[in-house]
Amino acid sequence: MILTQTALALIGLLLAAWTVVAVWFVMAARVRVKKAESGLRGARRLARMVEESPAIPLLVRADGRIEASPKLAKWVGIDAVPQYLSELSQTDGRDGGIPVVQLGELTTAVRRAQKTGAPFRMVITPVGSRRSLSLHGHLADPQVSPGGAALVWVFDFSESEGELVRLREEAARARSDFGALVGLIEAAPMPMWFRDRAGRLRLVNRAYVEAVQGERAETVVSAGTELVEPVDGLSAAQVALQAADKHLPIERIVPATIAGQRRTLRVSDLPLGEEGVAGYAIDIEDMEELARSFRAFREAQRAMLDQLSAGVAQFDAGRQLIFANQPFQRIFALKPAAILDPPPFERLLDMARDAGRVPEARDFPAWRREKAAWFHRSEAAEENWTLADGTHLRVVAQPMPDGGLLLIAEDRTEQLRLSATRDTLLRTRAATFDSLFESLGVFAPDGRMQLWNRRFAQDWGLDAEFVDTHPKIELLLERIGARLKRPAQARLVGDVVRAATLDRKQTSGRVTLADGRTLEFAGVPLPDGNGLLTVLDITDSQKAETALRERNAALVEADAVKTRFLANMSYEFRTPLTSIGGFAELLDAGIGGELNEAGREYVAAILSSVERLGEQIETVLDLSQSEAGLLPLAREEIELMPFVTRIVEDRAHKIREAGLTLDLRGSAAAGRITGDRRRLARAIGHVLDNAIIATQRGGRILVDLSPTKRGPRIVISDNGPGMDAASLARALEGLKPASVGTAVGKAGGKPVEKVVGSAADRRQGLGLPLARQLIEAHGGKLELLSEPGQGTAAIIELP
Repeated sequence: MILTQTALALIGLLLAAWTVVAVWFVMAARVRVKKAESGLRGARRLARMVEESPAIPLLVRADGRIEASPKLAKWVGIDAVPQYLSELSQTDGRDGGIPVVQLGELTTAVRRAQKTGAPFRMVITPVGSRRSLSLHGHLADPQVSPGGAALVWVFDFSESEGELVRLREEAARARSDFGALVGLIEAAPMPMWFRDRAGRLRLVNRAYVEAVQGERAETVVSAGTELVEPVDGLSAAQVALQAADKHLPIERIVPATIAGQRRTLRVSDLPLGEEGVAGYAIDIEDMEELARSFRAFREAQRAMLDQLSAGVAQFDAGRQLIFANQPFQRIFALKPAAILDPPPFERLLDMARDAGRVPEARDFPAWRREKAAWFHRSEAAEENWTLADGTHLRVVAQPMPDGGLLLIAEDRTEQLRLSATRDTLLRTRAATFDSLFESLGVFAPDGRMQLWNRRFAQDWGLDAEFVDTHPKIELLLERIGARLKRPAQARLVGDVVRAATLDRKQTSGRVTLADGRTLEFAGVPLPDGNGLLTVLDITDSQKAETALRERNAALVEADAVKTRFLANMSYEFRTPLTSIGGFAELLDAGIGGELNEAGREYVAAILSSVERLGEQIETVLDLSQSEAGLLPLAREEIELMPFVTRIVEDRAHKIREAGLTLDLRGSAAAGRITGDRRRLARAIGHVLDNAIIATQRGGRILVDLSPTKRGPRIVISDNGPGMDAASLARALEGLKPASVGTAVGKAGGKPVEKVVGSAADRRQGLGLPLARQLIEAHGGKLELLSEPGQGTAAIIELP
C-alpha cells in the first residue's frame, strides 16, 4: 500500500513534470512560430521595399548565374530575368537588353570585383530605350552569397540624368555667357572695375588700365591705382564702401585725368550684396561740352527770338509754358509774374481772354479744349484771329516730337493794312500808267516784258493779245522792226533795254516809224533789277521845236539889233546932249548976256536934266554892254568904308531935299576888295537912289557895312511902303510901268523935275538891273527882300 502510494506519487510527479515540459514546449513553439511569422513578414516587407526602391540588387555568382528582381528585366527591356549574366543582351536584333559592348564591360568589371574585390561604377543605356541605368558593383558579403559572388546595384536615374544634362547645358551656357560677359567687360570702351567688401580693387578691364596708363591689369590691381582722385576728402574706395553699407548705388560727376587729359566722368558704384562693389565710369566730357554748347545755343536762340517781331512760345509735354519771347508777351499782354510763374496752356488762354487778346467765342471752354487738342495733332495748325480791337493775328501751332507745342503768333495788322494800301497803290499805278502821255514798259533781266500801259501797244502798233503773252525782247523787236521806216533800227531798242536791265545804265535813242511818226525812247534801270523803257511820240514836239528854234533865232537877231540900236542911240543922244549942256553952261556964265533970276533958275534946271539924262545914257550903255558880255572892268583896290561913305555923302543934298534920315554903320573891319571903282560906285549908288526915291518924307534909310565869312556885305534898307512879289520881280527886270514918269513944276518958286507914280513903281527902272549886272560882274550878288508895309532891304555881297 505504501509502495503503491509511492508509485502513484512518482507517477503523479512524472505526469506533472511532463505536463510542465509539454506546456513549456508549447509555449516555446508558439514563440518560434511568432518569430517565424515576424521574420516572414519582415522578409516580405524587405522584398517589397527592394521592389519599390530606386535600386535593384543583381547578384552575380562565380559561375555567372544571376539572381535579380523581375523589375530588372523591365528596366533593361527584356521579357524575364535570364539565368546567366551573358544572357542580358538581345541576340536577335530586337530592341531591349544591354548593348553588347556595355555588357562586355560589365562582365569584365564583375569578374574583377569577384577576384580582387575592386568596386566599379558604370552607366548603361538599353538598346532602343531612353532609360539611363547606373551600376554600382562590389564583392558580395559571404552571408549574402558565399563563394565570391558580386553584388551589383542597378539605379534608374533617367530623370536625374535629364536634369543633369539640363544642368550641364545650363552650366555650359552659363560658362559661355560668363565668358562673353567677361569679354564684353574687357572690350568695353569705358573703365570698369570690381572691389571686394574691404574696398580693394580685384578686377579691372582694359579701358581702366589704359585710363590710368598702366601696363597690365594685374599690376594696376596689385598697386591699387585709382582712376578717380579723392573728392571732398573721400577716396573712390570710401565712396564705394558707402554704397555697399547703404545697399544703394551712388552716382556722381567728378573730374579725372584720362590718358593725360582732364575729362569729366560720370562714376557709378553698384553694390553686389556680400560679394563686393562694381563700378564703371562714363566719359561725359563731350556730352558736357555739347550741353554747354546747347545751353549757349539756346540762350542765343532765345535772345534772337526776342529780336523777332513775331511772338514765339514753347510748351513742354505737360502743357507748361517754358519760354515766351518779348513779342509774345507783348501780343498777349502777359505780366512779368506770368513769366516768373509760367502758367499751363489752358491758363494762358484764360489770361489772354481776360486781356482781350483772343477772339470772342460763344462757348469759350469748348474753344479752349479745341486749342488744347493742338498738342495731339500730327501736323501744324494755322489760324487767323481777329481781336476785338481790330488786331489781326496769324497763329501757328507746331506739335513737337517730345509731346510739347511751339506756338507762333504774328501781328499782321500792319501787314494787312500795308497789303490793302499796296493793292490800292497797284490799282493807282495801273490807272496812272494807262493815263500817262508816255508809253511805259518794264522788262525783267531775262528780257521778258512784265508791265506796260495801254499807250505802249498803241505807239508801237502792237496787238493787245500779243502783249498779254509777256513777250521777250527778241520777239518784241521782230514786231517793232516791221513797223519802222528802217527795220534795222529795232536793235537800238533792244540795246537800250539790255543796258537798263543788265548793264544798269541809262541810255536813250530815237527811231522813225513807217507812218512818219518819230518815237524817242529811254531805258532806266529800276532798283529791283528790272529795266524801264519809256517811249514818247515826239512828232508834234519836233515840229514845235523846229518852229521855236526858228523863232529863237529871230529873237536873238532882234536882241542883237536892239543892243546895237541902244548903243547907237546912246551915242547919238550924247552928242546933242553935250551941246545942250555946253550952251546952258555958257548962258549960266553970262556969255550970252546977263540973265535975270528966273533965267538962271531955268538954266540950272536944264543943267540938272542934262546931268540926269547923261547918267541914263551911261546906264543904258553899261547895261547893253553887260548883257552882251562886253563890259570892261578896271581892277584896283578899294577900301570899302571910305568908298561907301563917299557914295552916301554925294547924295546928302538929295536926302535932305527928300526929308529923309540916313544912318551909316560900319568900320574899317569891312576890309578891301578889288574892282572897278567907278562902276561899283554907280551900282551901289543906284541901289541907294532907289531907296531914296521909294521912301516917303520923314522916312529912314539904313546903310550897314559888315564883314562875313564869304566877304563884305552891304545892306541898304528903308522903311518905305515895300513891294509885293510881282513888283519885286519887275524891279529886278527893269520893267517900268506907264504910271511912272517925270513932271516939271515949281517948288518954292523954283522950277523942278519930279518923279510921279507909286513908291513901288518908282523903283522899277534901269538902275536896279544895272546894279545887279555890275555887282555880278564883280563876282558878287544882289538880293532884294521886301514885303508890303514892311519896307525894302537890298543885300549886296561882294567877294
